[in-house]
Amino acid sequence: MASELDDRAQTERTFLVVVDDSDEMRAALRYACRRARHTGGRVALLRVVAPAEFQHFAAIGQLMSAEARADAEALLQRVGGEVQQMAGDLPVLYVREGDPADELVKLIDQEPSISVLVLAAGTGAEGPGPLVSALTGRSIDKLRVPLTIVPGHMTDRLIDALS
Repeated sequence: MASELDDRAQTERTFLVVVDDSDEMRAALRYACRRARHTGGRVALLRVVAPAEFQHFAAIGQLMSAEARADAEALLQRVGGEVQQMAGDLPVLYVREGDPADELVKLIDQEPSISVLVLAAGTGAEGPGPLVSALTGRSIDKLRVPLTIVPGHMTDRLIDALS
């Protein structure tokens, strides 16, 4: 059974989506789910939480970190239910603590099953968003997988037609 799971992880495409609080994340999620369903792949979800900054009392910092992780896990469980409905399979869930761009690159390096990173570009005047900007700028050479950028303003209907 374990070798079957290992074989599956090595042969199927895994589409990684970063779960953040942006509206455009939904476009990336839908696109990844549709591509996974149509290619026999699966979806992985990453939530990066900021490290606790309360350094005066270690116990308080640890409590804050544990609460942030619990919140992240609860969010991933909710989004994971949506992924199961759209993609037809349970996603792989990851929670990391630190800088989102750094943790994203580390995860991709550590998990050989991840084969495509799917992000959505922001739609506001502030630009495409910090992750898209970081990963299409100086950090592009750190990625070992293709990066798919979905325009954040795309409708579900248009995403469905393209994916």
